[in-house]
Amino acid sequence: MPSVASDATAAGLRPPDRPAARWLILAVICLAQLTVVLDNTVLNVAIPSLTGNLGATTADVQWMINAYSLVQSGLLLIAGNSADRYGRKKMLLVGLALFGAASLGAALAQSPGQLIAARAGMGIGGALLVTTTLAVVMQIFDDEERPRAIGIWSSVNSLGFAAGPLIGGALLDHFWWGSLFLVNLPVAVASLAAVAALVPESTSRGDGLSAAQRTPVDLPGALLSMTGMVGVVFAIISGPLHGWLSARVLISAAIGVAALAVFTLWELRVPHPMLDMHFFRNRRFIGAVSGGILVAFGMGGSMFLLTQHLQLVLGYGPLDAGLRMAPLAVTVVLVNFTGLGARLIRRYGTPAMIVSGMSLLAAGLAVVSLLGGTGYGGMLSGLVVMGVGVAFAMPTMANAIMSAIPPAKAGVGAGVNGTLMEFGQGLGVAVLGAVLNSRFAALLPLVSAGAGSLPAALARTRTDAERTAVHDAFASGIGTSQLVGAAAVFLGGLLAAVLLRRAERDGAGAAPSAPPAGTQPAAAAAE
Repeated sequence: MPSVASDATAAGLRPPDRPAARWLILAVICLAQLTVVLDNTVLNVAIPSLTGNLGATTADVQWMINAYSLVQSGLLLIAGNSADRYGRKKMLLVGLALFGAASLGAALAQSPGQLIAARAGMGIGGALLVTTTLAVVMQIFDDEERPRAIGIWSSVNSLGFAAGPLIGGALLDHFWWGSLFLVNLPVAVASLAAVAALVPESTSRGDGLSAAQRTPVDLPGALLSMTGMVGVVFAIISGPLHGWLSARVLISAAIGVAALAVFTLWELRVPHPMLDMHFFRNRRFIGAVSGGILVAFGMGGSMFLLTQHLQLVLGYGPLDAGLRMAPLAVTVVLVNFTGLGARLIRRYGTPAMIVSGMSLLAAGLAVVSLLGGTGYGGMLSGLVVMGVGVAFAMPTMANAIMSAIPPAKAGVGAGVNGTLMEFGQGLGVAVLGAVLNSRFAALLPLVSAGAGSLPAALARTRTDAERTAVHDAFASGIGTSQLVGAAAVFLGGLLAAVLLRRAERDGAGAAPSAPPAGTQPAAAAAE
């Protein structure tokens, strides 16, 4: 079975020099990555404090939460391209500085508008950190160690999603809401010093000139990619709140899809594209991309459903619900830090690991759906199975995407990986949330019609029997949604594995497709 190392050797790629402090460097960039992921979830527990202390309206709170993810998702490809052109270490330092400064601004904000602006600034820094941290991992680890390093990097994402509500709740129990952002400062300062001292610089250099000097900046591509991603993500975020057929959602989605379509056409024709669309002719790349979207789909949708399941069906408070979701993240961390996934990739190959991981993730979702309705015991077993699946599949996907792109484009590859995660998670919330609402309304059309949520539906009830019926209908809707998610993840795993198996058998995954005539070969830009 071909390994990742043999793929890279067949492609003629020179493995990077291995810095002696590479594992210490990994720890530093994982710490920086953790703060980025935490800030995707930590603010949710502070909504009552923000409403009371800043006088924030519901619309203000939505923008405080969404400004970060909107800006970050819109800039991921641009940030990755900038890292390749101007230096990954340099952009990592810029990202840390921006993230730290914006965090200080958020902690000191005196109005909703100031906090929204600070969160947008954090999104800029976060986009740079997400792309440069993964690009640095590709730079400092060789083919043998890279799967384990990417596994550890990936586990930080799961840990951040689980730890965000816990850390936020603990801080709010003792300090004011600004402490949620103030804790980022020592992390940013320490990471800045460590990165400056330890991380080697790298760019897509070839003949002594930097890529910034040799090729023009693709400004139209940057603007189109940003417009497209922001439009699509804004539509996904707005759908559950304003309705999927509302003018806000439809117009935003139309703008986003149109911009991405024009972006694709532009990148196919421009001599020096920001994202070489010919990568999508590579079966290995396509297989990894399709699987990556569906892993993120399953994770994003399942976290959305599990939160509601624990709080609205089983009756746990926010902090208790967060603690009971922690086994998923703990399992991911244990599997990846022990290097089990990396050893299995070398032994069984990428396709087998992807289909195994996504099958386990699907099985865990099914267990939660079938056994988690009456108590926490059944859910716990499902969470552990999901954790093993995520630990197998997610790092393997990231490694497959990155290894299908030339080293000179590592930042762009990281941008693609981050964009897929954002899109897949948003799509999972949107689709599985729609299934939940549809099933809920079908079971109790008179009660749930126009209610829009379980609390609103409960407010319409008058007797204990009606409240029990509403709870049962909502639990059934969640179970159905989890089964739909399980089916999508399982089928996605089969699709990704088939594409990757064909790529390995035909040799299509050994090297990226040649760029179009008139463009500079990507390999020539590599060191």
